[in-house]
Amino acid sequence: MKGRTTDKATEPAVHEIRAEYDFRGGTRGKHAAQIAAGANVVVIDPDVAKFFPDSESVNEALRALLPIISRRRRRPAHGENA
Repeated sequence: MKGRTTDKATEPAVHEIRAEYDFRGGTRGKHAAQIAAGANVVVIDPDVAKFFPDSESVNEALRALLPIISRRRRRPAHGENA
């Protein structure tokens, strides 16, 4: 049947942290308040990120594109009536 899993034997999940992971200096929930306040987290591909050193430069570039985006949304697609 669709949607049902088979009864294959599976290995139990291992919940161990690798030795190279060291979280002793970390702070739990460091960015939780910012995320809860409505911050949008967006992952930018490395080839694009190298042109934007910080969030301010990303926001500046996106704000520069807003007028172009607004014009394209108001303009009917080719062949459509307004």
